[in-house]
Amino acid sequence: MRLYIKTGLFFLLKKITVYGKENIPSKGPVVFIGNHQNGLIDAILIPTTNTRKTHFLARASAFKNKLAAKIMRSLNMIPVYRLRDGINTIEKNFEVFDQCIEILGKGEAIEIFAEGEHHLTRRILPLKKGFARIILGTLKKYPQLNITIVPVGLNFDFHLNFPSSVSIYYGNPIDANKFINPNIPNQNFSEIIREVSNALKKLTLHVDNVDTYDATISKLEQFGVNYLNPVEANTLLKELSTGSATPINYKKPINIFKPFHFITQINSVLPLIIWRFLKTKINDIIFTNTYRFALIATLFPLFYIVQTYVVYFFFNSKIALIYLMSSVLLGIIYTKTKPVTR
Repeated sequence: MRLYIKTGLFFLLKKITVYGKENIPSKGPVVFIGNHQNGLIDAILIPTTNTRKTHFLARASAFKNKLAAKIMRSLNMIPVYRLRDGINTIEKNFEVFDQCIEILGKGEAIEIFAEGEHHLTRRILPLKKGFARIILGTLKKYPQLNITIVPVGLNFDFHLNFPSSVSIYYGNPIDANKFINPNIPNQNFSEIIREVSNALKKLTLHVDNVDTYDATISKLEQFGVNYLNPVEANTLLKELSTGSATPINYKKPINIFKPFHFITQINSVLPLIIWRFLKTKINDIIFTNTYRFALIATLFPLFYIVQTYVVYFFFNSKIALIYLMSSVLLGIIYTKTKPVTR
């Protein structure tokens, strides 16, 4: 399943670059805490870019369909309930917390988006206390454990456009035991929340001023911000405040692969028509790439297989195989070379 998901991500994203994998402990309980800006894509990028067995929390509403719930649970996804899911469902989170405690107790990893919601703003929202409560509960039950927090910065050049690129930064590990003492009651977790939040703000672009956010983003893009490099992006942000930044004039690249892109679209006409229809039905635009990924992982390969059978029916197996391999190659060329504009 990991290979299947990684293949889908390969055809969804132009480039996936990973930094800091040496910061991930090879054994022992780990809590990955990342920023959350691209729906389900965020959730599957972390467990498919490191070797740790990782369980991750997902909104319970995604588990309503029985088939979807079965698939999601097979991916080590755990439903977490929010107030909007109904006041009676909140009690189910006690079972979720217990499950997370047992996962950490076995020396495995969990993934939590501590902002508590997904969003398209390039900043870190105030973190919720849930991850700290899970760690506290784990240390109360398993006081001998040493729990490590690994902050993860997910950086997309484009959140909704296709094909976007992403850089994943695994930050320096944080010793959770230094901040959470299971013998101290009524902890407010302010220190560990501040530590993790500050770490995330270095691993992704953080525009702190909400009131001037739109103007700041516009100016950053005028000056050629590289969203995939958080160090450079945050440095540029500081330079803008001091007036020392230099604007960059963009030159539109020549698209030498445009004929191949056109052929790919013709070869994929039916799935593309379905996608354009489905795209209009997406209520939360942050899930655009989630739906796009679902089609890339299911409908597109199924369509190519059916077309391969049609070619085989009218010609022979050799030509059918050539067609199938050509379709895969065209898909790779399309994803990896198609230009995306701001």
